[in-house]
Amino acid sequence: MERANKSMLVTSLNTVFKTAGVIVVAHNKGLTANQVLDLRNKMAAAGATVRVAKNSLVKLALDGTDAKGISGLFTGPTMIAYGNDPVTAPKIAAEFAKGNEKFVILGGQLGITTMDANAVKALASLPSLNELRGRLIGMLQTPATRIASVVAAPASQLARVLNAYATKDEAA
Repeated sequence: MERANKSMLVTSLNTVFKTAGVIVVAHNKGLTANQVLDLRNKMAAAGATVRVAKNSLVKLALDGTDAKGISGLFTGPTMIAYGNDPVTAPKIAAEFAKGNEKFVILGGQLGITTMDANAVKALASLPSLNELRGRLIGMLQTPATRIASVVAAPASQLARVLNAYATKDEAA
């Protein structure tokens, strides 16, 4: 790789480390190209990204970022997964690790917090941001529906009573 390309890669990774919501670091020794492609596709479908880069370049890119604490994880064949949603990348990485023993999660970064492998797996067990939004909307809509039915009940009962009196007068 030429020096200019290396410089562009370091700059690109530096931007990623500054802006990503979550970063997951994993060993990928022994994964086939098809397995890596499968992981990339799963991450891309969920809005996350997987990259493989030279450890020395990644360590250079970590300088000046909040993620500097994960530089010790970059030994051996590693790859990074990152995304804006704090749960998506860890969830997909943890699911992928269950099916592929050669993919080992080492740790990661969430905002300014450095995480070990157990913290990444715990984060993966949380519901995603979209799931939480759906639950919140469901909770907010349920009381509104109940209030509307309670408020409408007396009015409908009054309408039935008036209708009964009107039909009684017509029948008489």
